[in-house]
Amino acid sequence: MDNKVLVDLIVPEIGKSFDLYLPVNRKIGNIILLLNKSINELTNGDFPLSNTNGLFNVDTKELYNVDTLLINTNIRNGTRLVLISNQ
Repeated sequence: MDNKVLVDLIVPEIGKSFDLYLPVNRKIGNIILLLNKSINELTNGDFPLSNTNGLFNVDTKELYNVDTLLINTNIRNGTRLVLISNQ
């Protein structure tokens, strides 16, 4: 799968983590929206829909810009990410 990376996504608001494939040719903002909707559905609404979430790298402490393509970031297979609220 050359066009996707496998990441470990941690969602502290619900105390769960997920192993997910993310498309490398999408902007971080689009990926956040997809993650938000998917996790909301997977948790039967326990994770509320929000447009203020951000992606944070556990190891580098980097908060990713929503306008950056995933391929242009340091996100690779095995990267640990946190989906956080940016309120």
